[in-house]
Amino acid sequence: MTDTADIAHTAPDSPSPGGQALSDFALDQRQNSLGDVVTSTISRMRSGDLGSIPAVLAIAALVAIFGIARPDSFLSKLNFANFLEQASAVVVIAMAVSFVLLLGEIDLAAGFTAGVSAAVLATRLADSWSLWSAALLAAVVAVVLGLFTGFMVAKVGIPSFVVTLANVLLFQGILLLLVREGGSVRIQSELVNDVVGGFLSPVLSWSVAALGFAAYALSSVVRWRNAGGEVPASLVAIKLGLALVAIVVMTALLNQNRAFPNAPAPIEGMPIVVPLLAVLAVMLSFVLARTTYGRHVYAVGGNAEAARRAGINIAWIRLSAFALCGLMAGVGGVFLASRVNSVDANTGANDTLLLAVGAAVIGGTSLFGGRGRMVNAVLGGMVLALIPNGLGLIGKATLFGNEIDFGSSGVKFVCAGLALLVASSVDALSRKAGS
Repeated sequence: MTDTADIAHTAPDSPSPGGQALSDFALDQRQNSLGDVVTSTISRMRSGDLGSIPAVLAIAALVAIFGIARPDSFLSKLNFANFLEQASAVVVIAMAVSFVLLLGEIDLAAGFTAGVSAAVLATRLADSWSLWSAALLAAVVAVVLGLFTGFMVAKVGIPSFVVTLANVLLFQGILLLLVREGGSVRIQSELVNDVVGGFLSPVLSWSVAALGFAAYALSSVVRWRNAGGEVPASLVAIKLGLALVAIVVMTALLNQNRAFPNAPAPIEGMPIVVPLLAVLAVMLSFVLARTTYGRHVYAVGGNAEAARRAGINIAWIRLSAFALCGLMAGVGGVFLASRVNSVDANTGANDTLLLAVGAAVIGGTSLFGGRGRMVNAVLGGMVLALIPNGLGLIGKATLFGNEIDFGSSGVKFVCAGLALLVASSVDALSRKAGS
């Protein structure tokens, strides 16, 4: 058997099959230019893979519309921080649902999983449990609920739509029992209450921003070196430059005082929820993009039969994906509870799940499985958070001779529903274009 060293020392006048193969492989390792990457991206878009581009365009359009309509309030520093806090819970639950969406499944009960987990945390804290023991029990409950759903789907064989539709009633009943039918339980922990609503000092905000950029830059350089010329250095430099500008501008804005003129104390610094979301997104992105488990999730979602023939344990992948969905939904429940400092029968109910699923789909995660990233959930969550945020600031306005209350729930639901329909249509049409 010829090793690499033997191939390298083979004489030119007596080429071996191994040397020829190595030479052929080397021909494919040419350095890609920025133009090559742009051409490849355009080709991929024409084939139907639009990625996060629709979500980015939607964010730009919404910011422009609401910024023109209400520049003083919508473009204020206070609203920017409030918007990040409003989007946090939906983004986290959207990241949770992404795991099952990548398999071509769905979890309609993820919102109530979040509510039950938050209720467990709140009731245990009210019974004088320590924060860490209460949080551990809440996480275990969230995972168990996810495992139950995964077992019914992967082992029993019931379609996920039917199982999770039943779980909506089941988990809602558990939530009602925990909060005692219409009551509410206050969160007895300042640390939990500060998850959404607390903020870092300006110095700590800059430190976190610098650490985040350094970590991103290091990972980008490592990926570039490992790519062996597939990614041009100019593209890496552009991405790092854009990331640096975005981080500096965001941190500078959040470090300015955003309190009202007569407020007793200034409000300045990055909301705690921002670095928490960043850490969660990076961790989950690593799981999906850099681990064997993540590749198996994409494989099962893309073609389950081919994945089975390749030796992937499909039942285990489905079971674990629902468990991860449950765990992350539980984290989202903490975000929901932290925002209002309490848990009641509506925590995780109403439109929470619909917005979470919509966020993942609007961001670019396919409802048909096999395509999507965690950044899709983040971008989609921002789109759906921008809609009620901007409409609420517009309030009442006259349109076509009629006065319309844009801040009403009806208008917000209509706009969010239309956004989800458009995103689903783009997903379906892009798949047709690529087939």
